Amino acid sequence: MADGLIEIEGKVIAVLPGTLFRIELPNKHVVLGHISGKLRKNFIKIVAGDMVRVEMDPKDLTQARIIYRLRNASPAVQQMQSQLHSAAAARRR
Repeated sequence: MADGLIEIEGKVIAVLPGTLFRIELPNKHVVLGHISGKLRKNFIKIVAGDMVRVEMDPKDLTQARIIYRLRNASPAVQQMQSQLHSAAAARRR
């Protein structure tokens, strides 16, 4: 991690044109993210619902760079996912 960058996990909630993504962070903030060159070079596909690790500049907390697509989420993110699923189930009722 570079000096001064914030690294955090989040969930991709929308895929936008131009390899941009809407990412929801555990604190419920939504940021605009783009994929890093390493992910682009290795053709790593990211779809809505994927858990990702992003890095953000403290000067601009509205944008993020996706640096890793997670296979298994951390406990905090798993809790966020379960809350989202229960909220979606409540809306269906």
